[in-house]
Amino acid sequence: MRASKVPLGAVSAVVGFLVIVEFTSGVLQGYYTPLLTDIARFLGVHDADVNWFEGTQLMVSALVVPALAKLGDMVGHKRILLISTAITAVASIALAFSPNFWIFLIAWSLQGFYVVWLPLEIALIYSRSRQHPHAAALTRKSAAYLVAGLELGAIAGALAAGALGVALAGQLWLILLIPALAVVACFFVVLFGVTESPEKTGGTLDRGGLVLITTALLVLTAGLSFMRLNGPGNPLPWLAIALGILLFVPFVRYELKQADPLIDIRMFRTPAMWPVQVTAGLFGVSVLGAQAPLSTFARTDASVYGYGLSASTGETSILIGIYILSLVVGALLFPLVTRVVRPRVALIGAALLVALGYLLFLPLHDTLPQLLVNMTVAGIGSGALVAALPAAAAAAAPHGQTGVATGLTNTTKTIGGAFASCVFGIALLSYVTTSTGAEGTAGSLEGYMIVWTICGVTALVAAALLVFVPKLAFQDAAETVEQTPAVR
Repeated sequence: MRASKVPLGAVSAVVGFLVIVEFTSGVLQGYYTPLLTDIARFLGVHDADVNWFEGTQLMVSALVVPALAKLGDMVGHKRILLISTAITAVASIALAFSPNFWIFLIAWSLQGFYVVWLPLEIALIYSRSRQHPHAAALTRKSAAYLVAGLELGAIAGALAAGALGVALAGQLWLILLIPALAVVACFFVVLFGVTESPEKTGGTLDRGGLVLITTALLVLTAGLSFMRLNGPGNPLPWLAIALGILLFVPFVRYELKQADPLIDIRMFRTPAMWPVQVTAGLFGVSVLGAQAPLSTFARTDASVYGYGLSASTGETSILIGIYILSLVVGALLFPLVTRVVRPRVALIGAALLVALGYLLFLPLHDTLPQLLVNMTVAGIGSGALVAALPAAAAAAAPHGQTGVATGLTNTTKTIGGAFASCVFGIALLSYVTTSTGAEGTAGSLEGYMIVWTICGVTALVAAALLVFVPKLAFQDAAETVEQTPAVR
């Protein structure tokens, strides 16, 4: 199969200022990671407690994305993008002036509203290009540029954090104020530069469904929190998690009875949709849950604990920058690869690269070159999936449900990341003894092994599930006509 080439002009016409929005999103995602150890020391918490930041932010994202994605379809994707940007800006400013762990945690959680940006943008792009003969290919290529902008922003953020961490040492509030100012600027870019989507479904928000899914997610979040606090040996966390999962049953039954549901559960019945959404959840384990462990492992002092890279803030930012650059490569390669093989095959290949990269950590984690190879392999696959999953969901979604479908990829991804963050936090919580016999603050090597194993296995499961996607899924009619049986 060889798909028709989408002109760059057509892509730029629908992407426009959205690349700047994703660049800002990338700054938020890359800037704080090299500073996590410094933030933990400033707040007086253990390295494992850093996973609280990821876990709570991911669960807030899971709570708000379904409603915001649906509202985007109803009243306009730009309008909701603007609202979420304003909330993110306020939370980012609050981070810089948070005096203690709990206020910082609340501000960090609310900053998670930025997670809805990419699905809203993909939905907006697909809505604006629906009449184009190559709408699916155009959306894939546009998504690749957006993700490239996101990851370049993450590189810029990581490098800036590393440099400022040295130049402004001892002034953490000022260092944390920089990304907040970037989000404020992004608000005005959206306000004046982004065109609203031409299609709005109207209607009213399914408040009953919103209450039910929020309750289920809150109970699930409480269970994960209890798991962190009480440990896996206590039955209370397991009961709360089980209850949270069971509460999705009445939600599903309620949604199936609604004429205009918050989430159209029937979408999950299609063979092109359910593997994509499950893959997004499994992918969230590594792309979201493993970020903090990778940073803290690199910063761990090998002379004290016997493992780690003893990396400084600047060295860690460079390491993360190279990893993110591999994400850019993966995102930009995906639309090119889908001109040669079907999107379904490209998705499977991307998931396998993620699995290979993380499983390589098990035998190879002692030197910087080893970590760079592992992270590059995983990064290429991850970059492709970040761009491909919302684009695939948009192509498989029924008319008027594009925002919901793309939002669901982020919701399931954040839920997967939140579960992983909890499990990884527990795995790393065991205190280790330093070379002097004192109790240290770093996580155990066995805990890191568990993290890498889980990331690799979940990616393998995702690749296996994608095999069940129909061979011609996520393609335009023109691509289907042009294909040959050479590649299956």
